[in-house]
Amino acid sequence: MQFSESWLRTFVNPELSSEELSHLLTMAGLEVEEMTSVAPAFEKVVVGQVKTKDKHPDADRLNVLTVDVGLAEPLNIVCGAGNVTVGMKAPCALVGAKLPGIEIKQAKVRGIASFGMMCSEKELGLAEESAGLMVLSDDAVVGQSIREHLDLDDHLITLKLTPNRSDCLSLNGIAREVSALTGAALQTIPQTVFKQTGNQGCKVKVAASDACPRYSGRVISGVNAKAMTPAWMVQRLQRCGLRSISALVDVTNYVLLELGQPLHAFDLGKLNGDIEVRFARAGESLKLLNEQTVDLQDDMLVIADDKNPVALAGVMGGADSAVDDATTDIFLESAFFSPGVIVGKSRRLGFSSDSAYRFERGVDFAATQLALDRATQLIIDICGGQAGVATEVQGALPARHPVRLRTSRVHRVLGLTLKSSEIAQILSRLGMVYQQKDDEFSVTPPSYRFDIAIEEDLIEEVARVHGYENIEPAPIQARMTILPQVEALRPLVKLRQTMLLRDYQETINYAFVEADWERDLCGNTAPIALKNPIASQMSVMRSSLLGGLLGGLRTNLSRKQPRVRLFEIGGCFAAEAGSYVQHERLAGLAYGGAVAEQWGVPARDVDFYDVKSDIDALFAPSSLSFQAAQHPASHPGRSARILLDGRDIGWIGELHPQWQQQYDLPQSVVWFEVELAALSQNCVPKVADISRFPPVRRDIAVLVDENMTVQSLIDVMRAEKVTNVVELALFDVYRGKGVEQGKKSLAFRVLLQDTQKTLTDNEIEENMARLVAALQRKGAQLRV
Repeated sequence: MQFSESWLRTFVNPELSSEELSHLLTMAGLEVEEMTSVAPAFEKVVVGQVKTKDKHPDADRLNVLTVDVGLAEPLNIVCGAGNVTVGMKAPCALVGAKLPGIEIKQAKVRGIASFGMMCSEKELGLAEESAGLMVLSDDAVVGQSIREHLDLDDHLITLKLTPNRSDCLSLNGIAREVSALTGAALQTIPQTVFKQTGNQGCKVKVAASDACPRYSGRVISGVNAKAMTPAWMVQRLQRCGLRSISALVDVTNYVLLELGQPLHAFDLGKLNGDIEVRFARAGESLKLLNEQTVDLQDDMLVIADDKNPVALAGVMGGADSAVDDATTDIFLESAFFSPGVIVGKSRRLGFSSDSAYRFERGVDFAATQLALDRATQLIIDICGGQAGVATEVQGALPARHPVRLRTSRVHRVLGLTLKSSEIAQILSRLGMVYQQKDDEFSVTPPSYRFDIAIEEDLIEEVARVHGYENIEPAPIQARMTILPQVEALRPLVKLRQTMLLRDYQETINYAFVEADWERDLCGNTAPIALKNPIASQMSVMRSSLLGGLLGGLRTNLSRKQPRVRLFEIGGCFAAEAGSYVQHERLAGLAYGGAVAEQWGVPARDVDFYDVKSDIDALFAPSSLSFQAAQHPASHPGRSARILLDGRDIGWIGELHPQWQQQYDLPQSVVWFEVELAALSQNCVPKVADISRFPPVRRDIAVLVDENMTVQSLIDVMRAEKVTNVVELALFDVYRGKGVEQGKKSLAFRVLLQDTQKTLTDNEIEENMARLVAALQRKGAQLRV
């Protein structure tokens, strides 16, 4: 939001310098992003009037002028501007003036003495280029400083407003803030009173009253659309970043900046019948003022006549009903559209507009008629015409629910000891209507404050007006209690440390991802779509962390990183039972070498089992099992479910070659993803006696079918719960000579130990027989 400081000071004029005013706004939450002067520093430039003009005797392109600058005698000045005429008024730099890049001295030009210089906008530093002298208005006072006449001591202030402060998207709104912050008197826009002489009207029907709770309009007939916009209005518009277009359009833009209420003027002669506010119908299209033709969708609110849409409500008017130089009768619109109906529409269409920017944040619905009357009066003053009776259709306006504010809560949150009377004064300065009972307030926000909804919002207002700088810093005091660390839970910091020690780097990605990622990597053809995505490639909510990790991998590869290990802890989202749920997960991926390049270990690429060992380290001392299964993102033969106590908690796999090729990955990627809730549950070790007796080792070798998994055999042996067996582990796999085709030989190590005595041969053999019998029931054949 850019505005002119001098225009602001016509509303409120505190006794502050420009720098102090800028600092005040910034400290109140209205950050001043930039403050610049409208003109460079110079002096001794005045309004001059050309009295005579004669050709230079020795130069065809030069003229000798006599210029009245308010002194006793006119000045003799040699000038080469092509647009100089007798009687015109233009800036005149006197001898001694220092302009940008030039100092004016008395000189002789081709033998003729010159005592100054007539100036263009470029020479004054007001424009990059200019075609001739700067022509001043006829009412300019000869001899007056040009800085005073053109208000060149003004500053342009640009605010970087947060989205919730739509009330400050106007000069009137900013002035309200300055008045509340300083106590300076606020010059409000007076209620315009003018004679309604026109009888012509336009009927209005609001079919979508929830989307348009208030719609006002007025016919103004007999206007002169070719009238010149006054110089003061053009100047204010330009200093706010808007160019002058025509008087009718300039007035609507002026009121937009002044009051924050978007307006639109329709050429009444181009409308076919009455006005209706409704949602677009199937097959309708509209050519907008920016020459863009859009296909309207059924969630787009339009202003329509009896035949077609003539404007996209709250966004932009239509080209076919726009005013032009031939316009004589207009229908002036002032309305309030619900923010939820307007939000995102201009972005969807690929452009932005000042109207949409304000409507989607919320405008003052109580100022609709005021803005209409203000614009009507300005149009009559500038373009003439007769104003008809205003037409207004009103539905259910947004409710302004009272918000509770407790003095004790203000003290607790801000650390300030403010009296109730001081808080009441702050609320009054902010224009809040309230009822007070003891130390509690019931505050009704004004119609222009859409950001006040809860008690903390009001506490923030108290802090802003009181002044953040006036809050004394105090050392933090708290009663600290050492809390017990639950051994059955793994803290997040422990998980992060484990991953870092395993050579992974943490990454943080957006929860908004590409729809293609969800389809390709998760098989999710119906992800949770965002109604108003911040970018086209961030249109859905992620159901897996894998897509973001692959994006991080590609970023690293594009920067020539040969070995990448990334992990992320974050939320994933899904639609379940008609509602949305969030699951916290930890995911990681490994790419490149199993270890960093070195001389002590042979180079090899990371594989499935490297990452499996990382997962085991995360869950240690809990014991996991892995079950072969298919996943859309993984290689069909290198993918497995991760099970904890028989419950599915995640996936591990090597990226499918199709996605490896599609995402331009030169080598394979091994990834995993586990539920954070399962990972947070820690297996608490149990105390056991340390045996004083040596363990006994026995080996079991069996022949099994090639497709039988080792885990299933270990599970059946453990299910026997054989006394004194303290360890079961596979130590050898053999295929080849002596083992028939389609079979494999597995050798298991069994350790037996008793804490009370030395095991006898009979006890050992009995235990081993039970294990062998369990394997045989599974289909294994003892190998001797």
